[in-house]
Amino acid sequence: MIKNKRKKKKTFRFFLTLFAVIFVSTALAGAGLLLAARWMNQNGGKNHELPGELLKRYMSYIPEKEYEKMYDMLDLQASGGISFDAFVTRNSAIYEGIEVKDMKITVTSVDEDHGTVGYESEFGTAAGTISFPNSAQFVMGEEGYGLVWTDSLIFPKLRATDKVRLSTVQAQRGEIVDRNGWVLAGKGVASSVGVVPGDMENRDESIGRIAELLDISTSSIEQALSASWVTDDAFVPLQMLPKVEELDLMTMAPDEKTLKEQRRQEALLEIPGVMLSDKEVRTYPLGESAAHLIGYVQGVTSEDLTEHAGEGYTTGSVIGKSGVEALYEKELKGQNGCRIYIADEEGNMKEELAYLPVQNGRRIELTIDARLQRELYEQFQEDKGCSVAMDPYTGEVLALVSTPSYDSNDFIMGLTDAQWTALNEDEDKPMYNRFRQTWCPGSSFKPLTAAIGLECGAVNPSEDYGNDGRRWQKDESWGSYFVTTLHPCDPATMENALIQSDNIYFAKAALKIGVDEMQNSMKQLGFHQDIPFEIGMRQSQYSNTELIETELQLADSGYGQGQMLINPLHLACMYTAFANGGNIVQPYLTLGQQRDNLYWQKEAFSRETANQVRDMMIKVVSDSEGTGHKAYREDITLAAKTGTAEIKASQGDKNGTELGWFSIFTADRDADRPILLVSMVEDVKERSGSGYVVKGVNEVLDAWFSGF
Repeated sequence: MIKNKRKKKKTFRFFLTLFAVIFVSTALAGAGLLLAARWMNQNGGKNHELPGELLKRYMSYIPEKEYEKMYDMLDLQASGGISFDAFVTRNSAIYEGIEVKDMKITVTSVDEDHGTVGYESEFGTAAGTISFPNSAQFVMGEEGYGLVWTDSLIFPKLRATDKVRLSTVQAQRGEIVDRNGWVLAGKGVASSVGVVPGDMENRDESIGRIAELLDISTSSIEQALSASWVTDDAFVPLQMLPKVEELDLMTMAPDEKTLKEQRRQEALLEIPGVMLSDKEVRTYPLGESAAHLIGYVQGVTSEDLTEHAGEGYTTGSVIGKSGVEALYEKELKGQNGCRIYIADEEGNMKEELAYLPVQNGRRIELTIDARLQRELYEQFQEDKGCSVAMDPYTGEVLALVSTPSYDSNDFIMGLTDAQWTALNEDEDKPMYNRFRQTWCPGSSFKPLTAAIGLECGAVNPSEDYGNDGRRWQKDESWGSYFVTTLHPCDPATMENALIQSDNIYFAKAALKIGVDEMQNSMKQLGFHQDIPFEIGMRQSQYSNTELIETELQLADSGYGQGQMLINPLHLACMYTAFANGGNIVQPYLTLGQQRDNLYWQKEAFSRETANQVRDMMIKVVSDSEGTGHKAYREDITLAAKTGTAEIKASQGDKNGTELGWFSIFTADRDADRPILLVSMVEDVKERSGSGYVVKGVNEVLDAWFSGF
């Protein structure tokens, strides 16, 4: 019994001792954790870092605009007790004002005893890179190291009374000129119409009259006059108007548009308080003639500023919105000049920090001939259509015209809501760029079918396919479908079929060529491919599916119908093969550009094939039976092809429309003024079909060959 009691006492002492050890250990651990927590809390989890590390972290917050984190790192007492608001105002105004980015800090020395850090600072700004040596001071407080902030931490020579200034010099936008130096887009002068509030009489009546003459709302005028900056003697601009030049009015017969504008401006000036002042603007001398080609600029929007952040745009900038203005925006824009400097309290420059010289926009020289561009527009301005002109031997594009059109200058002056609505709701679609689209080519494709047939050997040009009258089908498997033609020829040889534009012949030729050969040849000619050209054009197609699905579709494709759609520039390029021994030139728009290739498709046809088709196309013009005979000239050899494409829901559709085509080029490589011209006009069904286009093109050629 005694033995058992001793054993129990030993066991009790053991557990008591164990409990004491655990209790003491837990208490010490808890105290350690508490001390660690208190230390972390006192130091904010950051000030245990060394001064060099702290400086890097402080500077890393600047591009991110994390001013609160920067402020938390300061020793406020050593920093003069600067308030949070004052700290943020000073730093944000400078760093954001000069557009700081890509901050790089290199620590060069650290004196931990004195808390001094030497460093090199480098960062990008609106005026380029700024770099300088500097030093920062840290002090040890109860919570660890704190940064001593002064203005010199931003720039070494910056004092509290100084300001950091940024001045800009606006780059001049580059001109767009034609091949002869004629300005297509450049500097011009407009009239800014506005009012001086203090000089107004009968305010409500005057505002109503101004609104009527400017075609704007009275509320928009009231809003402009109520702006916070407006005083009685301030000039409040309302709208931009075309500048009516005295020289324009002194011509023998000033146009009605100029006279109407003159009368409007005279009526405005009769209203007390209304003034006109000159303002430099972007101007487009060709107006409607080249609107779809040259495009226009407009003031940047908030979306533009976001999309082009860091590219030098400001709220007062303009940006190309369409055409060449948008295509060459980067080159035309240039680069604004910029200077960043420290100014003393009197505004004098104390130190220049960065300087970026102004770089005016580049002058863009186009291959376009302004006179030809205008001539084509004026000839077809009342029609829905388009024209492409190029040098068939070099690929230089001489004109790109879409009609009807709009005036690029209207976008500079500012379109009213009524004008914008009218443009967009016009059934003729003046904003629609037709030369970038694809259209059914009709008979203008026949020379290419001829060339494909000759090249693959499927078609014998002297074979007579027989005269089947005005309608033909292969056999009864075609059901009720017939190929029709207005010009059956006899004998039905390739030459006669081209001269008289016989659809039936080329339907038969396509069937002889076959689906595989037809598809492969057209792929090699650039169908279903992008045209290598500065302005994006819609891809031409020979089928909606890239496959010719049926025999009927193949037959129709032979004379440019079926599902075939061709871009006018692409058609012009393919025709250059007949002028260049089978080689298709690569088109281009900008003079002086580095060209890797003269040809887009080299040896698309053999020289023999190309020359055979060219000689037949010459007879389309020279032969009295030729559909293009009205363009015949004794002094210049021309080759051409007309085309009338039917656009209808079915073969029996009596209400369909027609597209008229005329494609013509100088067949002599040594011609003084070589040209290849393709024109397309919609809705020619009741206007002599392609003959309407031939007549218009012929007048343009008269002007071209006479040198205007």
